[in-house]
Amino acid sequence: MDPQLNASSASKGLCVLKFGGSVLTSETDYAAAGAEIYRHVRAGEKTIVIVSALKGETDTLLAQADANGGDAFPHITARLARLGEFRSAALMGLALSRLGLRAKVLDPHEIGLMAEGDPMDSNLSELDKDAMAAALDDADAVVLPGFTACHAEHGAATLGRGGTDLTAVFFAVKAGANRVRLIKDVDGVYTDDPAKDPHAQRYDALDYDQAMDASRGLIQPKAIEAAKAANLVVEVAAMGASEATRIASGPSVIGRPRHRGPMKVALLGCGAVGSGVLDHVLSHPELFELNPVLVRNVGSRADDRRAIFTSDPHSALARDPDLVVEMTGGADGPAELMLPPLRNGQHVVTANKAAVAKHYDALHDAARKGGAQLMFSASVGGGVVVLERLSELKSKGVVAVEGVMNGTGNFILDQLGQGVAFDEAVAAAQRMGFAEADPSADVDGHDAADKLSILIREAFGVNLPPEKIAKQSLSEVSAEQAQEALANGQIYKQIGQCRLGAGGVVDAEVQVRAVPQDHPLAGARNEENRFLLTLSNGDVCTLQGKGAGRWPTAAAVFGDMMDIRRAWACDGAAPAHASSVRSPLRADDALRSA
Repeated sequence: MDPQLNASSASKGLCVLKFGGSVLTSETDYAAAGAEIYRHVRAGEKTIVIVSALKGETDTLLAQADANGGDAFPHITARLARLGEFRSAALMGLALSRLGLRAKVLDPHEIGLMAEGDPMDSNLSELDKDAMAAALDDADAVVLPGFTACHAEHGAATLGRGGTDLTAVFFAVKAGANRVRLIKDVDGVYTDDPAKDPHAQRYDALDYDQAMDASRGLIQPKAIEAAKAANLVVEVAAMGASEATRIASGPSVIGRPRHRGPMKVALLGCGAVGSGVLDHVLSHPELFELNPVLVRNVGSRADDRRAIFTSDPHSALARDPDLVVEMTGGADGPAELMLPPLRNGQHVVTANKAAVAKHYDALHDAARKGGAQLMFSASVGGGVVVLERLSELKSKGVVAVEGVMNGTGNFILDQLGQGVAFDEAVAAAQRMGFAEADPSADVDGHDAADKLSILIREAFGVNLPPEKIAKQSLSEVSAEQAQEALANGQIYKQIGQCRLGAGGVVDAEVQVRAVPQDHPLAGARNEENRFLLTLSNGDVCTLQGKGAGRWPTAAAVFGDMMDIRRAWACDGAAPAHASSVRSPLRADDALRSA
């Protein structure tokens, strides 16, 4: 095949994921697939996503072609058969965008993807590498329809049964990925069909020739041949699986017995974000077993059949859950709910920035003593992976953090720039679900100060409580000032910033200031967050994404849950306490723990 793509983003790592019809069985499956993709993006990897049509859709399209004489016109049948993949790619793009990821959906002609041979069983031949590299530079995830390509003679072609596997291998080779991960309805390749033989053993590793026989009907043979020719590692895994079968050169290895039981989960709180987390949990009954869900008012849940609801914390925390997910409001009460489980060795995930900022030491001390893991990726930045990047960059010397870190404040300032009066802008934020009934936490900078306090802890290891961080209120800016700034090429932003000074002293504040419209933070719109992480050598890491909203924040919470679940499943027991934010998953680590 041709030389690799030379995308400037490749230094972050690149992963190719393929989702087939066995896992995309209905439109609801795109949310679960989105969570799987988010896992790789938050690990710092650019992701190419190859999708099949929904289960059974291609068969329906081929039957339509047959009913209309398609056998005699394969070049036309190919145009009809590929429609399911186009639809699937668009639905995947929508699912990723809702999670707050920068997703780009591309059709074959947009990247010069060409095939040759029989239009119903073609082989891929060409790709516009510059167009693909540009797409990767401009997105977290690029989504492409599998199974199809352009054809010089016939205009369109399909790649035969299982052709999406071939598409995934082709792109992995062209883009320089060190592996391709095929997401199936089984968690690897087995010695026999595990649905028929309960004693079938799962391979940890297979060489290409053995995989050709062992995976027959599971992986397209042409895809294995192409991977062997390029010496490309192919992983076969299920969504959310802790392990994969690795197909590569080398001896075959039968996997050790694994802990497969569901993890018992207590969900405390079911507001907008908690409800999104609940949906994620319910989409993986094989991974999680849910306790009664804690809510304030059980009566308001009379029509919600998704779970059993309770207003009693003891009921929600009964049966010794392995994992507690805290999604309530406030600082002191939530901390009181989290501390006992942590001391008991039960893992905790929370999005509560106020509780983490105020009770940081107590929560971490309880986790350390109990041997539990405390994770709070969603507490800062929502779906933006800022805490994960700080964990990665600390060894390189972070000296400053600056960001638009309150989506509600950002929305209000945008409204002021459009001439909306302050009170009306706040009311609009409340109607949109961004601001609470009491908006003071967002308006007066308390929310940003909580997040900044956590960032200071994670970046510098310094205890600077939120109440000691200087804050400026949004109410100090009028619509007239905001409009005047725009007329002068500037825009108002609420910016939290901290810098490490001499002797380990940290200067921090939450300001409302006008910045030039070409400033890296100026482009944040509505609930979007942006962060600048400055290193001691002067390099700046820029991050952006949706910092508020049900789905981006729920995705970050569920990402933490899945990290803990994978470690728990691999060990068959609770993992030892690690840092509050796990180190990003690297490509070589993914082969062992992904």
